[in-house]
Parts: sequence; C-alpha cells; structure tokens
Amino acid sequence: MGSNKTWHDKHAESLTFGNRVADAVANGMGSWTFIIIQTVLVFLWMGLNIVGFCYHWDVYPFILLNLVFSTQAAYAAPIIMMAQNRQSERDREQARADYETNLMAKEEIEALQEKLNTIEIEKLDKIILMIEEMKKEMKSR
Repeated sequence: MGSNKTWHDKHAESLTFGNRVADAVANGMGSWTFIIIQTVLVFLWMGLNIVGFCYHWDVYPFILLNLVFSTQAAYAAPIIMMAQNRQSERDREQARADYETNLMAKEEIEALQEKLNTIEIEKLDKIILMIEEMKKEMKSR
C-alpha cells in the first residue's frame, strides 16, 4: 500500500524544532489575544509607575518599557520573517502539487477524449458497414 501523505503532511514533517517555534511565536504575536494581553500589561506597568503605591522601577517617560519593546521588536521581526518565508515555501509547494494534479487530470481527460473518439469511429465504421450491407441486399433483390 502506497503513502497517502499530502504535501501538507510532508511539509509539516520536514519542519525543525526552530521552525515550529518560529511559527508558534508568529501565530501568537499575530493574534488579538497577544495584543490585548500586551495592552493590559503596558497600562498596568505605566499605572503602577505613575500611582506609586509601590517602588517605581521605571519612572516617566518609561525608558525601561521602551527598551523592553525595542528588544521584543528586535527578536519578533526576524522570527516573523522566518514564518513568512516558510509560508511562501508552503505556497510554492501547494502550487506545485496543484500543477501536478492539473497535469494528471489533463492527461486523463485527453485519454478519455481519445477513447471516446475511438468509440465514435468504431460506431461510424459499423454504421457504414451496415449501410453497405443493406445496399447489397437491396441490389440483390
């Protein structure tokens, strides 16, 4: 029995641990959940540093917060680019698989068309033969 793996299955199996982590990070950072959680944390960070009920670890203008965001962006950008590159690879692989499927379908359609043409020719040959036999019978009468 042959392998029934799709191009998607084969691609998923070829991913390294780093590829999987990059995809997970890109998916996470590209979600509303991430944006909402990050927004809540930023307001909490700024609120705790403005109100002053506790130790001010990052006073206004929040230089440490800016540094955290810069560091996050420095790591997020290449990770997201890796995930986008893999998406391009997946798209190319899917296009190749679609092309192969279309090519096989074209060949099958051409074979069916040839078979139908052969059947039509055989039918026409039989009809012509029958007509000729009928003509012979008519002449012999």
